[in-house]
This record gives sequence, structure tokens and C-alpha cells, in this order.
Amino acid sequence: MELNELQTQRLAKLERLREAGTEPFPTRSQRTHRIGEVLAAFDELEASATPLTLAGRIIGARRVMGKLAFAHISDGSGQIQLWFSLGESGEDVFATFRDTVDTFDIVEVQGVLRRTKRGEESILVQRLRMLAKALNPPPEKWEGLKDVEERLRQRYLDLIVNEDRRAIFRARAEAIRSMRGYLDGRGFVEVETPILQPIYGGAAARPFVTHHNQLDQDLYMRIASELYLKRLIVGGFEGVYEIGKNFRNEGVDRSHNTEFTVMECYLAYADYEDIMRLVEEMFRSIVQQVTGGLQLTYQGQQIDFAPAWQRVGLIESIAEQTGIDVMEHPTQESLWAAIQAADLHQGGKVERKASWAKQVDELFSTFVEPLLVQPTFVLEYPVELSPLAKRSPANPRLTERFEGFIAGMEIANAFTELNDPLDQEQRFLEQGRAYSAGDDEAHQMDLDYLHALMYGMPPTGGLGVGIDRMVMILTDQPTIREVIFFPHLRARET
Repeated sequence: MELNELQTQRLAKLERLREAGTEPFPTRSQRTHRIGEVLAAFDELEASATPLTLAGRIIGARRVMGKLAFAHISDGSGQIQLWFSLGESGEDVFATFRDTVDTFDIVEVQGVLRRTKRGEESILVQRLRMLAKALNPPPEKWEGLKDVEERLRQRYLDLIVNEDRRAIFRARAEAIRSMRGYLDGRGFVEVETPILQPIYGGAAARPFVTHHNQLDQDLYMRIASELYLKRLIVGGFEGVYEIGKNFRNEGVDRSHNTEFTVMECYLAYADYEDIMRLVEEMFRSIVQQVTGGLQLTYQGQQIDFAPAWQRVGLIESIAEQTGIDVMEHPTQESLWAAIQAADLHQGGKVERKASWAKQVDELFSTFVEPLLVQPTFVLEYPVELSPLAKRSPANPRLTERFEGFIAGMEIANAFTELNDPLDQEQRFLEQGRAYSAGDDEAHQMDLDYLHALMYGMPPTGGLGVGIDRMVMILTDQPTIREVIFFPHLRARET
């Protein structure tokens, strides 16, 4: 590995430690307290004059001023000042700090708590031990790594220098823990289903494909866990959920990542009305636990989770914003003609899609979705857009399906699940014809799933929630990449 000048200087200090008989990467630490614990009980611990052993990373600038030296260490629970005095710390400890310790090094210190003349809480260091010598220096400007591309490529460095980033991921963990607690408390069973699947399904998306060498079989990274979870409902579980990764071979933008986290749950003897109530209750619980209230600000917009979610019909919302009743134009050609007549295609604002269903979705995503700021359920999607949802008894051309939106983003998707195996077979066949006509996101035929339905699945409500988008809203982040530890990025040019 070729080192630059600063790395070479740090390597020389590492070698000096070894020459002096000190291992710069010892096996273990003897830490007795976390910094957060010390700060919480500082006065009591200071009065006791009991030596403490702390460990953490050197952050900020080191300051050596004659017979005194100062630095700060952080261990994730807090940060505290290190105070070195030539007279009280001893010449060896003082010299070790001055000559071999750099910003970003991870050290262990033993000493007693003191306040400086300015009143800053500090530990007067009496022993110093290197735990991990950092060969990489901090970025040029200590106030933080600001370049977005570099932050995402070096997330470890981003987390070191930007405390607010660590707070985002703590909030993410809290949100998932809250979601689990809500579902567990209502009798759902957390399960695991295959990530590698012989037939991908449960959504309209292109999959990633891999090959099993021993079986000589192509397998697909799952695009959804839906069909396996519903098999468990057939098997007698009345409430199941899974929180895990899905993978879709699609474009990347501010709210899409090819690898993303989803919670899917299914509840027997329920319908989409029951699931709407579940969503409202669950989101209130999560928002309250993560933020401490039911109102939050996302990108300058006030979002209120206290009231019941708004409800609008998909067909009616498109008509209200465009003047087009898509149900009166049941073919791609007639719908596109109506779009042209209304001049909605001017400037490429609405693109021509390959099918009627995708054209409806294009109208909705262009003219309606950005307006849905407050929590909103959009109801009754056409059958062609919902091959796994049960038909509406009031209108068999529509399904009992809703999508949940917050801040102009889809956050949830839910159905009264289709449990008629004969209807489901016809839907799969229609999707197969669409695939043959060029729709590479059409749903695949899954004969084993049909076989499962033929044993009987009770009326069931199902739900999928995008965890990453939910965390975006909870933490006021503008892009999905900011709430995923390691988002996939284009390969760096050499």
C-alpha cells in the first residue's frame, strides 16, 4: 500500500511505540466506565477521587502548551476532555501523548476527574495506553466531512466526524424496534422467508438473477416476501410479519435504492379497512417513540400524525388534477389520446407508457402523488395494477387496495388479499401475456402458490411498509441514501 506524507509520519510514530516495547494494537481494553456514565455522575465521582479508566477516539485538535496538554475523546456515549500535566501526569505519560498520539487514535486513559479553571469537565490523565493507532488523518476541515459523495463512499469516516449521522441511524434502529414492539404486542409472529427464490413475485419489478451451481438452477433475489408470507397464513398462522431486504433491478433516485428494507405483515380474518387502522395506530406509536410527539417537520413541511389519515380515491384524484376519468378510457390508445387532447404530454411531462395500467400510474405519480403531504390513503386501484388484490364488491374493475403516502412519497402498500385460486390464476395468465408483450416487470406465474391457495386461505389483509422512506421522514433526510449505511454507488472512476 502506497502511503502519503501524513500517513508515513503516523506510521513512524507507530514504529516508535513498538521500539519502546508498546503494542499499538493490544488485544483488549481495561475500561471501567463509559464517558456518558461519567458525565452523568461527574460531581459524585470527582469528589470520590477514585481513578477511572476510559477509552475512546481522539477527536478535534490536540493542544500542547508548555507543561500542559489537552485533547478530547469520544466513545459514542459522550465526549470528555483529557488533561495532561507534566507535573501530575508524569514525564513519560506527557511525552507519550505529545510525541506519539494523533487525532483519530483510539486510546485508553486512567486518571481522576477534575474541572479546569474554566469549569470544563475533564479527566486528569495518570496513565495512557494506545489501543489502535490511526494511520489515516482526519479530513482537512475538522468541522465535518461535507462532500456527499465522499460521505457515502466512506461511511465509517462520515460517522466518525459527523455526530448527527450517528443520530440518524440510532433513530432508524429505534423506529424498527418500535415497529417490532407494536406488531409483537398484537400477536404477530416474526418469521423469515427465502431471499433467493426460484420464482420471484409479490410486486411488479425486475429482479436480480444469480445461479446455483450445484443445482444448476437460476435463482432470483426476492423483490417481495408476500407470496411466502401468505403461504404461512394458509398454513394456519393468523398474523405474521417479516422485516428484511428486498432487491429490485431498477433506477436509483432520491426515494429509490436497489436494495431496501421492507416490513410486510399479513393478518387473517381482516381486510384493507382493518389494515388502514393498523397503519394509523402503528405510525402514531413509532412517531411518538422516535420523536417524542405526533408532529414533525420534513423538509420544511409540517406533518401531523394525530388525526386519522386522509382518504382519496385513485381514480377520483387523477380526474380532479387532470380532468381525465381513466375508467372511461380503458385502453392504452384511448387514454393516451385523452392525455394528448388535454395537452398533458407537452414538454415530456407525461411519458407514453407501454400499457394502460402503467399510463394510469404515470398520471397519478405526476399529478397527484407530489400533493399528498399529510398522511393519506389512496384507495381502489384498477385490477390491472393489482394482480394480488381482491376485487371490490362495489366495482369489480377495481380492487380493495390502498397505498399510503406521506410528504409526497409512497410509504405503504396494502390489499385485501386475493384468496380465490381461480381468479388468481387468471390474473397470473394476464400478467404472463403482458410479459410476453414486453412488460419485463409483469408478475410471474407461481403454480406452487396457486396450489397453496387451493387448500384455502382465510380472508386476509396484507401490508408492506418501506422502512427507509419512513426513516427519511422521521429524521428529515432529503434522500434515501442518507438513511442507509452503505447505499450502492456507481463504481469510482480510476
